[in-house]
Amino acid sequence: MYSQVITLNEFIIERQADFPYAKGELTRLLSHMGLAAKVVNREVNKAGLVDILGKAGDINVQGETQQKLDVFANEKFILALKGSAECCGIASEENSEIIKFDTELAKNGKYIVAIDPLDGSSNIDVNVSIGTIFSIFRRLSPVGHTATEEDFLQEGARQVASGYIIYGSSTMMVYTTGRGVNGFTLDSSIGEFCLSHPDVKTPQNGTIYSINEGNYIKFPRGVKKYLKYCQKKDPQTKRPFTSRYIGSLVADFHRNLLIGGVFIYPKTDSSPKGKLRLLYEANPMAFIIEQAGGMATDGDGGRIMDIKPSDIHERVPLYIGSRNMVQKALEFMKENK
Repeated sequence: MYSQVITLNEFIIERQADFPYAKGELTRLLSHMGLAAKVVNREVNKAGLVDILGKAGDINVQGETQQKLDVFANEKFILALKGSAECCGIASEENSEIIKFDTELAKNGKYIVAIDPLDGSSNIDVNVSIGTIFSIFRRLSPVGHTATEEDFLQEGARQVASGYIIYGSSTMMVYTTGRGVNGFTLDSSIGEFCLSHPDVKTPQNGTIYSINEGNYIKFPRGVKKYLKYCQKKDPQTKRPFTSRYIGSLVADFHRNLLIGGVFIYPKTDSSPKGKLRLLYEANPMAFIIEQAGGMATDGDGGRIMDIKPSDIHERVPLYIGSRNMVQKALEFMKENK
């Protein structure tokens, strides 16, 4: 156990030896992610006091109306990552094409970042928890040149780090570099993220299922059967389970990570490839949940992090959370094809 306050930067530097090939670059990149998160958090907290709530009037590449805070968060993370001099390019939910940094310092950056700057933006105006999700890869293109799309079309298993920031009753940053999962809570009195959840392990079982049941009629037969299983009384397996769905992936995932549960966003008749994005939603969360002892799959038994993307905005079904709960859902999918 940690008996003293350890800040995010101190912790990152302490773990730098885990990556002898990085020589401090990944440390600086993660530190800049934390800095941008503080700036976005400040605006989220005062959003009701200034003209930053509501729609910005633009449509992002996903066909979704951009909120003003979406635009603000996107700009701040781009500036922070560009300023780190360790990132040569970004794939963002808010931009149709990859953003290539063309400064000499950035061209020498060894990493690329895929990011959803503000997940759950439909909840902004009603003060529900929202978040940022990010994924970091080592570039494939030669150092000294601009980033290419190939740098981003890597399997999730090749991630060197991933994480999320949740802006809720408290603001937390949770991340992994493949050496376990650690959570940091922002102490506003000193302006620092401090280690609050060391070595997070998710329960193998849980009593919560998270899914948008408003789409029930569109769900695959296996998902419908699994939901009936969750709702059926059985004291031995602590059923019926509790339904909890916030509509913000970060918020639903964070709760289930800590206390156990399963989050499902299946393919539907209207979204046959699923709805969540592989690069900057499913992959980073899959990396975190696996490092915490859980499981992430596409519903057909395929591991999320083994999927080879063909597009930076590729969508995928997602079944993620406590290992035994995900495996049970897969059983129903397999039996009801």
